Amino acid sequence: MAQQTYTVDGMTCEHCVASVTEEVSELAGVTDVAVDLDSGRLALTTDSPVDDDAVRAAVAEAGYAVR
Repeated sequence: MAQQTYTVDGMTCEHCVASVTEEVSELAGVTDVAVDLDSGRLALTTDSPVDDDAVRAAVAEAGYAVR
């Protein structure tokens, strides 16, 4: 298992966290998603590498941006 970490801009509430979590958790290879509202930290646990562009696209689908 591997871990990938990103910073998400624009989240302001728990609904934002839920939206990002939902979109990113649907990516192939992702086994766990942890999002911290205060820091904007997005941590993924994966069983195979997940492409950074796919993560950025999933976050964008939720309405936010990866820094």
